[in-house]
Amino acid sequence: MPSSPFGTPGRREALMLLGAALALGPRAARAGDTPTSEIRAGAFSFEKPEGGSLALADLAGKPILVVNTATACGYAGQFVGLQGLWTRFGARGLTVVAVPSPDFGNQEPLDGLAIAEAARKNHGVTFPIMAKVHVKGPQAHPFYRWAAAEKPGATPGWNFHKYLVGRDGRLLAAYPHTLEPTDPRLVTAIAAELPGA
Repeated sequence: MPSSPFGTPGRREALMLLGAALALGPRAARAGDTPTSEIRAGAFSFEKPEGGSLALADLAGKPILVVNTATACGYAGQFVGLQGLWTRFGARGLTVVAVPSPDFGNQEPLDGLAIAEAARKNHGVTFPIMAKVHVKGPQAHPFYRWAAAEKPGATPGWNFHKYLVGRDGRLLAAYPHTLEPTDPRLVTAIAAELPGA
């Protein structure tokens, strides 16, 4: 394998994340500023509660629906609709990624694997559920800081906010927590990004 100036794959990923964080720095705080960088969702990864991580780069060429979730939220019934999207479109390339967060009313009281177990037991969820992170403010996960810079007027206002990432890694759209996963606007946008659409 040819040597790389960036070293091992782990080091390359760390450098990409550092570059993404630096690129977002002050721009992410200014709502009217459009980032000029060419950062894509593939620069980010989420930790899994069972260990390891889900690198969005591994999903390149496929649409991704990233949803901040909370098992004790009044909108938790949306897990069923998200599972429906996963069941309907997963074999065609869609990945639904649940990102538990305590940011809105601390309605995610569980930690670690208990979150995934509750979602599976109560709502039949089989799509990936990540480790709990912040999705707003200065402590927000790097993906969410990037998304806020990309779509400053459409950041999470509550649990079950949805970001749709296109096959090219660009952030295509943001949908508020009030929009059900079965809404035709979301379903149509996902279908349009699927291979062979």
